[in-house]
Amino acid sequence: MPEKIQFTPELVDSHCLIDVRTPLEFEDDHIPGAYNVPLLTNEERVEVGTIYKQVGPIEARRRGLELTCSRFYRMVDQIVSLSAGRPIIVYCWRGGLRSHSVAMLVESCGTAARQLVGGYKSFRSHVIASFEQCNFPVPLIVMHGMTGTGKTPFINGLNPASWATIDLEGIACHRGSAFGALGLKQDFTQKHFETALWNAFRQLPPGRPIVLEGESQRIGKYSLPGSLYQKMAESCKIWCYASIETRIERLKAEYAIPEYREAMLDALERIRKKLGSNRYAELKSCIEGWDVAGIARGLVEGYYDKMYYKHRPWTPDLELELEDFGRAETVLEKFWSAR
Repeated sequence: MPEKIQFTPELVDSHCLIDVRTPLEFEDDHIPGAYNVPLLTNEERVEVGTIYKQVGPIEARRRGLELTCSRFYRMVDQIVSLSAGRPIIVYCWRGGLRSHSVAMLVESCGTAARQLVGGYKSFRSHVIASFEQCNFPVPLIVMHGMTGTGKTPFINGLNPASWATIDLEGIACHRGSAFGALGLKQDFTQKHFETALWNAFRQLPPGRPIVLEGESQRIGKYSLPGSLYQKMAESCKIWCYASIETRIERLKAEYAIPEYREAMLDALERIRKKLGSNRYAELKSCIEGWDVAGIARGLVEGYYDKMYYKHRPWTPDLELELEDFGRAETVLEKFWSAR
């Protein structure tokens, strides 16, 4: 009988995780680093599930065996190959028959395999609990500021020997603004976003303050999980600023891609009411004429600075100029070392 094992984060790095759920279940979300070796196809799972509900469990198991027995050798061969000598853990949705059957099959062919207690569901519970508690062992430093100040590249460029960083917008595939989806796709699930974020926190080097960007509760279509938003609101807050000209140049560098033109027009249409007819017409003309500097200036002065942080209900712990990233990091280091 396969040994059963409880989920711990360390297993992600030390074991070969085999997800025997269907490709659709795997795509929805899975444990980081896991390999999908499905016992049933998407269609077969629907068929077996229907038999289970309408006829009974014995008939469903028999049909499942009929559908899968011809692929057993290939599955075992693939799993052993993927493990590359690492200990094997097999999991399904909740640690039931699918993972038990495959783990037994692998063991019967001479390779030890364990079954994850509770399956993917136990991992998912761990992720949810971690963000509900948000008991980070080090402080959070949250960088706020107007659009175009360069918060994201500044954070991502910090010295990794001194800081741990989380790129929330990179993980969410969205820049967190009205035009934040340009060139990006949020084509995965909320659960997958939370797993990716959990994994990013898990992989941070220990003992260093975590620097991340201040965001709203939502980044595009994804919501920050658990109490993370509240935790960020209670953490050290840095207000980042730069001149209008610097912000326009940085926005130009990021958005001056002709392929974005149609998507820009679509994004502009979505905020038309907030802009007003005159401002909307001006910005639409800039986009159609591909005046990127005009687009950036019009959005900064006529939209972003009015909509975001209109009422800042808190006093920053530090105001940080981001004209020069190297100088800004030095200021941040001095500030943090003095706390």
